[in-house]
Amino acid sequence: MKILVIGGGGREHALCWKLAQTAGVEVFASPGNPGMARVGKCLPLEQAEELGADLTVVGPEGPLVEGIVDRFRARGLRIVGPNREAARLEGSKAYAKYFMQQRGIPTAESVTVDSAEDARKAVERFGFPVVLKADGLAAGKGVIIAENSAAAEAALGVLGPPRGRLVVEEFLRGEEVSFIALSDGRDVATLAPTQDHKAAFDGDTGPNTGGMGAYCDSSILSESQTTEVLERVIYPTVEATGFTGFLYAGLMMTESGPKVLEFNVRLGDPETQPLMHRMASDFAPALMAAAEGELGGVKLEWRREPSVCVVMASGGYPGGFETGKAIHGIEEAERFGVTVFQAGTRMGERGLETAGGRVLGVTASGGDLAEAIARAYEGVERIRFEGMHYRRDIGSKGVGRSGGASVLTTG
Repeated sequence: MKILVIGGGGREHALCWKLAQTAGVEVFASPGNPGMARVGKCLPLEQAEELGADLTVVGPEGPLVEGIVDRFRARGLRIVGPNREAARLEGSKAYAKYFMQQRGIPTAESVTVDSAEDARKAVERFGFPVVLKADGLAAGKGVIIAENSAAAEAALGVLGPPRGRLVVEEFLRGEEVSFIALSDGRDVATLAPTQDHKAAFDGDTGPNTGGMGAYCDSSILSESQTTEVLERVIYPTVEATGFTGFLYAGLMMTESGPKVLEFNVRLGDPETQPLMHRMASDFAPALMAAAEGELGGVKLEWRREPSVCVVMASGGYPGGFETGKAIHGIEEAERFGVTVFQAGTRMGERGLETAGGRVLGVTASGGDLAEAIARAYEGVERIRFEGMHYRRDIGSKGVGRSGGASVLTTG
């Protein structure tokens, strides 16, 4: 079976790595990256569409919002992802807020504005801290939390009109959780909950990024919390939209229950890296079932051992950064027992070099979360490139939570 993965980042490398473990699966990636070339064949998109793949899985949000699923389905090709209409849940934060309000899905109170004057009125209404969000796609960097009026004005200068609509939102307190479900338009198979680390620096300080690390552990949500998320968020959304593919609810677990911070319409990055590392099931059959509308009864199994991914980024990220820096130590790190998923990399004259903001995702599992964290950072210490930076507290919020059975099932 030929499976084509669209994308070229760490999420897609992790997907290819996992799919290549299934007997009889031949993995292709477009455009791919040097890491993905180690487990499959990389092709330009023009060639990929003519490949005749048995199944296509879309990684990034851009092609989904632009309608790649509609285009492939019109040609009778199996593909995992939402159509253009359902992809609006990520493509427009203003639309997503309207959708949630209409369907009674719990979310933060918000106002969508078209002018700086209205934005200032909304900020005054909510008080500080306050959240400002760009309406459209922003690679995970379109959200600013303003602690005071000066910060709010600065955020307006970066995100606000005339660049487009702006969502001004109340600030919620609690634990953030990434909850992802695979759907065929009717039934769902849930993935294990994960926790992302969006801020650039330790202690959740600095600007938001696409994600500086994530961990996957059985104790992030209780069984009752998982049921509540499914019943109040996932099921109503799938029912209303006929959603197919990966529905990602970015949640804040507040004292009054889960509230949706955002919807994404694809797997998270870097959440996919620890998810694939921890998944016990073959993933290819579930993906094919989702594409064929036959997901009912499919259950995904998870190893007890938690997994952690630490992102190594270029100096300056999420702001301006240089590329072309030689990368050393990946083989040494992998001999130690970690898996290094490549993101912003390319092959240069001197070998592997940096080509993006988030460069590598060093991923490890362990008997408990503390051991998984320690292993991941021991891998990080063996890798080097000029200007690299990474957070040193990935997973620390979860240390101390209890573990679970040797194999867990989600459905």
